[in-house]
Amino acid sequence: MPVPEITRIIAVRNGETAWNVDTRLQGQLDVPLNERGQRQARQAAQALLREAPDVVYSSDLSRALATAEAAAALLGRPVHTDTGLRERHFGQWQGQTYAEVEARYPEASARWRRREPDFGPEDGETLAGFYARVTATATRLAGAHPGQTVLMVAHGGVLDCLYRAACGLALDAPRTWELPNTGINRLLFTGEGFTLVGWADIQHLESDALDESNDRVGHAA
Repeated sequence: MPVPEITRIIAVRNGETAWNVDTRLQGQLDVPLNERGQRQARQAAQALLREAPDVVYSSDLSRALATAEAAAALLGRPVHTDTGLRERHFGQWQGQTYAEVEARYPEASARWRRREPDFGPEDGETLAGFYARVTATATRLAGAHPGQTVLMVAHGGVLDCLYRAACGLALDAPRTWELPNTGINRLLFTGEGFTLVGWADIQHLESDALDESNDRVGHAA
């Protein structure tokens, strides 16, 4: 049998936004990078030159797209946007801080913090539905580029899904890994799935990047 060609995936979280600093749920609201986030995007772009990706994909939300465009400009490659790389939709919770969600919706917030796969905020995505969307998108994009290196710029929740898929972790398993802004994460893909190579590389940054989900539960990326 022929050996399947491996696709290298470089997955990067968007740069910092003011709402990351405020621990405010952004979901699919379009919040721009703040000044620090713009600087992080430029620093990540320099680091990604060494990775030499063949193709660049990004969520169409501006905080991810601006991060991807900084790298693509140096690489001389176009950015292809894909809505499948968007952050989880948090419905009526979008725009609220973690503390506000906990105070206003205590029972629902507890279900969210327990990472119940079938739970979703009103008008939002369930965790299971979000995970299925992300993994299907990443599989489709990686599968289209066998033997190449694919840069995917997305959000904290998206990267959490990829980590779980690569490590075979349940959706309700507590998060113990970092999701820093513009952290560079490396995976391999074959037709049989994802494998983790390296995670949360922030050597390119001047200072530690924010991971505002310190409780390892929610994602405000």
